[in-house]
Amino acid sequence: MFSIVTIFSIFSAFLLAFSTAAPVHPVELLAWSPTILSPIPLTSWPRGSTQTVTWATDNVPAEKMNSTGLLLLGYLENDSENLDISHPLAVDFPIISGEVAFTVPENATVRSNAIVVLFGDSGNASPEFCIV
Repeated sequence: MFSIVTIFSIFSAFLLAFSTAAPVHPVELLAWSPTILSPIPLTSWPRGSTQTVTWATDNVPAEKMNSTGLLLLGYLENDSENLDISHPLAVDFPIISGEVAFTVPENATVRSNAIVVLFGDSGNASPEFCIV
């Protein structure tokens, strides 16, 4: 039978063999947050209408040329972006296109503090606008 010391030695050797750390190298993360050009303040979107959100593409990094986007509807309240993540306005569109068209949901809440947030690898919110 093995002694406690023998079992402990085997266990320690096993841990040492599998816990050798690899060198850590810093990785530069590239986050690109495009400027949303429309909607702008005083814009009104009727529920059920087709709308287009546009954003600047003049400074897209080469690494992001094939990225796809996600567009969410939300509203600002109490210094918080309240986003409807369950019902995206648009998904999987090319970020480099600079625009995406969609239908405003019929059941969208009428409000004057609506926003859209464009996600590629970083989120960027529009100015507030109205849903009527």
